[in-house]
Amino acid sequence: MAFVKDMLRMWAHSWKRFISIAMITLLGVAVLTGIYAGCRDAFRSTDRFFDAQGLHDVQVLSTAGLSNGDIAALRKVNGVAKVQAERSQEVTFDLDGRKSATMQEIGTDGIDQPYLQEGRMPKKAGEIAVTRKFIRDSGKRIGSRLTVTPESASSDTSDTNGADGTNETNGTDEAPSFPTRLTIVGVVLDPRNLSNPDGYSAMTSFRSTATTDYTFFAPSDGVTGTLYTSATLLVKGAAAESTFDESYENTVKQVTDRIDGTVKTDRQKARRQELLDAGNKKIVDARAEADKKFADAQSQIDANRQQFNQQVDQIVSMQAGAAAAGAAANGANAGAVAAAGATTPQLDETTRETMRETIIAASPELTQAKQQLDQAQSQLNEQKASTEQTLKTKENELKTSIPQVRWYVQDRQQLGGFSALKSDLDSIQSLGNAFPIVFLLVAVMMSLTAMARMVEEDRSLIGTYVGLGYGRLAVASRYLLFALLACLIGGGLGLIAGFLGIPAFLLVVLQGMYVMPGLRLEYDWLYGSLGIALFVVGVLAATIYACVQEMRQTPAALMRPKAPRAGSRILLERIRPVWNRIGFLGKVTARNIFRFKSRLIMTVGGVAGCTALIVCGLAINDTVADLGIKQYRDIYQYDLMVVSDDSDASAMRTKVASDGRVTSSLDVRIESGDLAISGGGDGDSGKAGSSGSESIQLVAVPEKHLSDLGEMVTLQPVSSGMLGTSGVGKTGSLKLDDDGVIVAQSAASALGVKAGSKVRLTNGDGVQATAKVSAVNRNLIGSDVYVSETYYAKLFDSKDAKNTKNSKSSEDSEALTWNAMLAKLSGSDTSQTDYAESLEEDSSVMKAVSCAHMADSFKFDLMGAVVALIVALAGGLALVVLFTLANTNVSERVREMATLKVLGFFDREVHHYVNREMMILTVMGVILGLPLGRLVGGMLTMALNMPSLYFEVEVKPLSYVIAAVATMAFALLVQLFVNPVLDRIDPISSLKSVE
Repeated sequence: MAFVKDMLRMWAHSWKRFISIAMITLLGVAVLTGIYAGCRDAFRSTDRFFDAQGLHDVQVLSTAGLSNGDIAALRKVNGVAKVQAERSQEVTFDLDGRKSATMQEIGTDGIDQPYLQEGRMPKKAGEIAVTRKFIRDSGKRIGSRLTVTPESASSDTSDTNGADGTNETNGTDEAPSFPTRLTIVGVVLDPRNLSNPDGYSAMTSFRSTATTDYTFFAPSDGVTGTLYTSATLLVKGAAAESTFDESYENTVKQVTDRIDGTVKTDRQKARRQELLDAGNKKIVDARAEADKKFADAQSQIDANRQQFNQQVDQIVSMQAGAAAAGAAANGANAGAVAAAGATTPQLDETTRETMRETIIAASPELTQAKQQLDQAQSQLNEQKASTEQTLKTKENELKTSIPQVRWYVQDRQQLGGFSALKSDLDSIQSLGNAFPIVFLLVAVMMSLTAMARMVEEDRSLIGTYVGLGYGRLAVASRYLLFALLACLIGGGLGLIAGFLGIPAFLLVVLQGMYVMPGLRLEYDWLYGSLGIALFVVGVLAATIYACVQEMRQTPAALMRPKAPRAGSRILLERIRPVWNRIGFLGKVTARNIFRFKSRLIMTVGGVAGCTALIVCGLAINDTVADLGIKQYRDIYQYDLMVVSDDSDASAMRTKVASDGRVTSSLDVRIESGDLAISGGGDGDSGKAGSSGSESIQLVAVPEKHLSDLGEMVTLQPVSSGMLGTSGVGKTGSLKLDDDGVIVAQSAASALGVKAGSKVRLTNGDGVQATAKVSAVNRNLIGSDVYVSETYYAKLFDSKDAKNTKNSKSSEDSEALTWNAMLAKLSGSDTSQTDYAESLEEDSSVMKAVSCAHMADSFKFDLMGAVVALIVALAGGLALVVLFTLANTNVSERVREMATLKVLGFFDREVHHYVNREMMILTVMGVILGLPLGRLVGGMLTMALNMPSLYFEVEVKPLSYVIAAVATMAFALLVQLFVNPVLDRIDPISSLKSVE
């Protein structure tokens, strides 16, 4: 019982150490669990929401639309739980300019169901539900009316020749058509895009993949058309997996592989054959209809000609009879006259034809009638010949004019909102996995320092207990239980902060970017227990080491005071010119610093670790803050990028040229494509965004203007470096040629691509080809791939080997349509931004982007919030570390401080004597921590592989100053706590001899 009482008395006396260990454990466990818990809560709530709304696992799109036969084939695929055929239509309307929207039919099979936020779901024709973004932008509300205009053509549903679809239904497939007079009855959240329109999600618009401005949801009532724009699938067993885990991806991949392997190829051929059959049927029907019209016209002409001939023949007969009567009157007898009057003279064919021509020529009316008949017959013959030639030409061109049907099998990764959320959370989680390691190392170091001093202070007591027969384990338990209790209390408080405080903070930031219904905080017993156990093991290991070091000695040796460390010269003493100019107290300070190596290492290491954490956090913040400026001011030299549809390309260029704002420009072709590691999948998979792939912006440059690309984009070759660095070549040393493509650094870093690599490139039409990477260009935001006109034709015009039978040869292929323009503008940044906005209102312009606006508006608030959290925790750790080291330093030197007081030192002089050493050690730690922070920051930013982003590590001088000043400020703050301790040292009691 006395042993226990003494142990509790010892614990109460060492309350400062107890608080230090508890605080370090609290911070470490909070960092270890907090970021993880916040991301996990977001992952879980989003996964539950996706399951509740039936977010599709797989989506199938086709360049020719999907028929009932396609849907039936998908239902038969092994592993498919449910298939929903979807119809949609792109429409436009006037909202401070021309805006576009996608009319989306609400499925009846429970897939991709919008989440009702306000009002009710639409039920009748003409009713729609809109997103909150539309409500915010338009100022409309529930009950408002809207009139839309369907787009003239839809690339998803209309085929090239206007051929109707399959014969499996009613012989005619019509593109979807929606009502145009609409009434808003509800506000919904699209589960495919969780971006928060009321927050600051617009700042991450550089990752937006939306093709229209808004989405309107309509019921099936009032929707016509038997051709489907897409098919969405749910996979068996996928709902049981977390959508963000690899197990989910593997489950879905099995189904997508089956679709790619058999169904896709068969249905592509079948669908094209349907289009061919429909085209042939149209030609046959057209020929039959033309033949009928020609036959009717010929019949009419023949009837008119017969009537004309009868009229002429009648005149001929009359003239022949009159001639015969005259001849009889001039010399014939009466009987001959009677005979002539009774019968019409018989004329031979030649005489009759001669008389016909004479009669027609003598009559203008008959001449005109004959000419009209001949002209009508000639026109009819020409029309018959022309129609027959046209139909034969269409028959010959049918196979080449109907393109190969392509399916695109996509999973959730191709949803812009899903991939953005996943990449944001993954990046934050990667930080949460790295920082606790530093906290753990610092916790072990500080625990070793504190417990070693605690054991050393009780040295004589330990010897006494061991001499009285107590076992070394029982004696060591005094300190092990002390450390364990401190860890458990600190860890418990850390779990509260880690599973409640930090997640709540992170989720507030996340909800500013994404809408996540049903979000709640959850506790993970396993992870939380392991988090505490990790720090318990580390701290107990340090305590055991400290105990073992002391208890190896005999009880008699332990009961004697520890012999002072033998005096020795330090290196500075050997530098006589310097040493001789140092004052007495300065020499004492120098000896105290360098003679006690353990104190030096622990203090400098602890301060350096904390400073490095602060620098690391500020480095990530600086790196993210400069991304927009570097990309849109330095790398992109152009001021404006304008993109149009192929059909509007000429009108777009005319519009921009007529405005007179452009000083120089470059016409290019821009397509959305995909870049993958060569050999990463089937070359005809048609599946973008699979494992080992990146979405890209493919930029084709005219052959005659390859040298002009360097005027619009800074071309700098880069090579992979170490620890977040990269070697950047000289500006202008990189040229685009016909031997390969230039890949953006952001995409190359994510895929591990370098100059000379082979990649699988997919263009805007889904055609894939293997390309050589000639160079990697410095690029931070977006994933641009530059290709020359000649190399583009070489890659894609010949098609791939599997499609060469039915594809056009490169000789017959059409020239590229330059659907985009990169331009330099005159005027200020504000005027350039306004001009880009005005261009978007033009009907010929699909998208206009101002680099000045992008540079000013680019932000990454989520990363900034997490960095602020990490810097705050690192600052707290620095304060605890300095407090622990300062108190340990004082407790080790109580007799020294008492001696100084006896010698006549005033309290302020004692403060200066002790604090000077701590400040020097702190400065040494800061000097070491600043480059260490840059190193760790480089390693962490390397781990932040996010789509379309490359983090080029940047640490501003101000960040180094902030980290150094913050650490020194913490050291000064600790002095305020240490000075009273020095003042309370009693020289008489402290100098009493232990013996």
